[in-house]
Amino acid sequence: MNDSSLMAMAERFLSALSHCRLLDMRVAHADSEGMTLVMPWSPAIVGNPQTGAVHGGALTTLMDTTCGMATLCVLPRFEVCPTLDLRIDYMHGALPGKPIYGHAQCYRVTRDVIFTRGTAYQDDPGQPICHVVGTFMRLGQEIKGGIRFGNSLKEGGA
Repeated sequence: MNDSSLMAMAERFLSALSHCRLLDMRVAHADSEGMTLVMPWSPAIVGNPQTGAVHGGALTTLMDTTCGMATLCVLPRFEVCPTLDLRIDYMHGALPGKPIYGHAQCYRVTRDVIFTRGTAYQDDPGQPICHVVGTFMRLGQEIKGGIRFGNSLKEGGA
């Protein structure tokens, strides 16, 4: 799969997830090396209004989605791959007012499980907000999710 068709598939996949649309997440980059999503800062992701600190649930959503979508980068065709396990090690809080990037890559693919790792960062990938490792179950190409989800992934949307 070339990078432009991978980007198009990633954008369709992300647009099919209503919680990601609510968080205004977007695909920043996708290639055979991994997936990068961006979640803009907004008052909706603030967990502590006094400090402006980003809620851990918003970061978890970003990183679960990024790791899950990284499977698109290594599989020859789309497969539904639900999360089996996700571990997040928080390094420091995200700064208010700045977008957060999530980057993930797959480092091992087996017949049944895909193993991923990644980071969330703001200005500098070398200063991660958190590190994440995740495992995703391969259900096969026949499983497409709900009918609306599967249809939304088809080129052209409907």
